[in-house]
Amino acid sequence: MTTMTENASGLREFKMPDVGEGLTEAEILKWYVQPGDSVTDGQVVCEVETAKAAVELPIPYDGVVRELRFPEGTTVDVGQVIIAVAVAGGAPAEEAPATQAPAAAPQAPAAEEPKPEGRTPVLVGYGVAESSTKRRPRKGTEVPAQQPEPFLAATAIQSELNGHGSVAVGQRPLAKPPVRKLAKDLGVDLATVTPSGPDGIITREDVHAAVAPAPVQPAVTAPPVPAQAPAPAPVVTYDTARETRIPVKGVRKATAAAMVGSAFTAPHVTEFVTVDVTRTMKLVEELKRDPDKYGMQGLRVNPLLLIAKALLVAIKRNPDVNASWDEANQEIVLKHYVNLGIAAATPRGLIVPNIKDAHTKTLPQLAESLGELVATAREGKTSPAAMQGGTVTITNVGVFGVDTGTPILNSGESAILAIGAIKLQPWVHKGKVKPRQVTTLALSFDHRLVDGELGSKVLADVAAILEQPKRLITWA
Repeated sequence: MTTMTENASGLREFKMPDVGEGLTEAEILKWYVQPGDSVTDGQVVCEVETAKAAVELPIPYDGVVRELRFPEGTTVDVGQVIIAVAVAGGAPAEEAPATQAPAAAPQAPAAEEPKPEGRTPVLVGYGVAESSTKRRPRKGTEVPAQQPEPFLAATAIQSELNGHGSVAVGQRPLAKPPVRKLAKDLGVDLATVTPSGPDGIITREDVHAAVAPAPVQPAVTAPPVPAQAPAPAPVVTYDTARETRIPVKGVRKATAAAMVGSAFTAPHVTEFVTVDVTRTMKLVEELKRDPDKYGMQGLRVNPLLLIAKALLVAIKRNPDVNASWDEANQEIVLKHYVNLGIAAATPRGLIVPNIKDAHTKTLPQLAESLGELVATAREGKTSPAAMQGGTVTITNVGVFGVDTGTPILNSGESAILAIGAIKLQPWVHKGKVKPRQVTTLALSFDHRLVDGELGSKVLADVAAILEQPKRLITWA
């Protein structure tokens, strides 16, 4: 999708891009510029919130802000113009017609967006880097000496493309590193993307277009039958002095839809176990007291860290629990990796980012990943990619002082573990009633994938490790 247009007066219009997987709208949270401000290529001009996360949008050219089309708090459809910028000096040099091409060769397609010389395109979270590196000509392609690199004649480009515009088998798609990073985050194979940039280069818009849903063809229907005019809808009224209405949008709207879909699609079963975690709490205190001894320098150590490690060990011992249900193909998909989701409450609503390949991490590596995940979530900077691909999830309701709950599965996952508050309680220990640190765990699972025996084994293993944390060594 093209995110900018230009008129004859040199006024550039930047459109709301699709910053997620086929999302149709985003809310403008904050403008960082005002009319009259100068902007440069790659400068962040606003922050928007989609149904996935809050994202900062960079402007892709230099100029002066002429108009902000929407105020903060407005929900804007993808493709609508949100800001107009006057560009000094007209179009950039790279957008000029390719007049230097040999007369025998057709002109290469014009660039879709300005690419100032000496810089690479900027994605959210990436800085601007100067570079003088030029791409070498492809093997078998001659480049006239008077043409700026990396110009490729259209005939040479066509030889590298197959019949439907994609990259031919064996050829590496042309794309700059930020575009490759975007494609990786969105799960797009660049070999299937049709390039629209100069020299057959894949642009950001090409990647977004590859994940956009195909347009629905209107069905052929019979001529409409005149109908009676519908009765006017009743006017909704409420007591403004004693009631407040909050629009459901953004992350909260997406969470509501996902929870309803999960609750009414996957048959939930929840099991509970109350366990003495005194030894685990002692280990937490020991790791805090002497972090250098255990390689935990500068890392945050808390009960969640050891509970997460216990769940990973339990999954290793019972790998069939780590799966998903493929309704279309009527298959169970066993996952040989664990992307561990951690439910996080944020001002914008509940989100569940996940730690990729958590099963491969040591305890210090897991602590580092947990710290980064929590810090990013609190800042509201969690990316859509960080919330995709989860396999199992942990939700720590104990931080709110409650004993436990019956959690709803994160959509597409097989299990979710709820951690209750850890409290001193009377407990029979070695034949005597003593005060011990006790908590209640709850495991909800999809009964299509996980039967009662398997779910019970996983929960029992987690409890056994927390009761005797030395099992982290012997069972791992």
